[in-house]
Amino acid sequence: MSSRVSGRRSSASATAASTGSRAPKAASKEKKRVALGNLTNVGGGKAGAADAELRSSNSVAYVKKGGIASLPSVNQERGSVTKPTSTQFDRAIAHHGNALQKENAWCPYAPDIVPTLVPPGSLPGLSDDSVSMEVENPDLKCLDNPASSAADSLQRRANDKLHISDNMDFTVSNWSCPTPMENGNTFDIDTNYEDPQLCEPLACDIYKHLREAETKKRPSPDFVETTQKDIDTSMRAILIDWLVEVTDEYRLVPETLYLTVSYIDRYLSHKEISRHKLQLLGVSCLLIAAKHEEICPPQVEELCYITDNTYIKDEVLQMEASILSCLKFEMTAPTAKCFLRRFLLVSQVCHEGSALHLEFLASYISELSLLEYSLLCYVPSLIAASSIFLANFILKPTKNPWNITLSYHTQYEPSELHDCVKVLHRLFRVGPGSKLPAIREKYSQHKYKFVAKKYCPPSIPVEFFQDASN
Repeated sequence: MSSRVSGRRSSASATAASTGSRAPKAASKEKKRVALGNLTNVGGGKAGAADAELRSSNSVAYVKKGGIASLPSVNQERGSVTKPTSTQFDRAIAHHGNALQKENAWCPYAPDIVPTLVPPGSLPGLSDDSVSMEVENPDLKCLDNPASSAADSLQRRANDKLHISDNMDFTVSNWSCPTPMENGNTFDIDTNYEDPQLCEPLACDIYKHLREAETKKRPSPDFVETTQKDIDTSMRAILIDWLVEVTDEYRLVPETLYLTVSYIDRYLSHKEISRHKLQLLGVSCLLIAAKHEEICPPQVEELCYITDNTYIKDEVLQMEASILSCLKFEMTAPTAKCFLRRFLLVSQVCHEGSALHLEFLASYISELSLLEYSLLCYVPSLIAASSIFLANFILKPTKNPWNITLSYHTQYEPSELHDCVKVLHRLFRVGPGSKLPAIREKYSQHKYKFVAKKYCPPSIPVEFFQDASN
């Protein structure tokens, strides 16, 4: 749809050609914390025996790890060919470094075998008559005869494979964009037909498809009460907070985080697991989501490393197979980030302030929603629209945060956003708590314009939730 895929991929494509391992960004141990301490047996069991053996047999310096809290401090970007300077990270990837280089280096040259069409008469020794005589080959006459069985067979196969319609005015679906409201004018954001990556002619159809798919691929809003017996909402929040820190350390795209949370909730809606397997579920879902979204996803060994080797490679792969089977390999699911990109484009058309502040603030609110279990009762598109509503209100408290253009493109009226906005407003003001600091610390940085530190009024005027028709 109109989301700029090229914008999201441009930074990642610069590292696609390199074959080195990803190195986390520099981080201070004093500012980090030991994550998921009450969910897994980090630092015990299998890890203790393995670490003792490494200390005696491995020449690499041994340093005790503590999950993501002790990821090594290195001064390298993802995909760098140069070997990381941290001995910790070297030890974690030493077993698969050579295999990774061989795998990335194997890229055979594929010659261009597409035949070039040459017009008749352009080649020496060939004339128009000689070419026309070749077409009169008796073996090919059946293709020119509509009554022949071979022609009918080819026509049927073409219709089946290419979905060719007899109607020249063929449309992708019978749904069309809604008619603009009569009591005001709206801005049309789907006007750039020159850039094929924006998919402007199909934007309405894509959005309609996403709205249908989000209702089919959503988790149960009460799986903690009905399915799980050993997991509560606070454990889920701790896991997601840890995953936010992991994705930020490895510089993964936002879609990877949203898909990971979606897989976790959908799996927990169908399968009961113990709290000791919750972190294993998290890293396995992260592995699947990274394969779906990233150009260079993390290796399984790296994911085992950040869990302090609490789980081995085979356990991660077995959990990955269990997740894929449980979700029936339906891994493409709409998330709040899918809708947020389009809604931001709509909102920025009418926004008078900084577009970056609006984008970062809405993204911060949307990521806060991942921690809140009670928000699972709302579809992702509603959460994305509510994030835009609240972000507009925080930036301009005296101005109505919703308008006709947003209602037209999102298909949500302000009254429909009331309950969700109230929950997000409480999350923004109170925060997820001192035990879940990853998202707030992430958006308190300069690169995100310190949007997590912005002041939010204690209440939202009731009139802002009144529909324009009223």
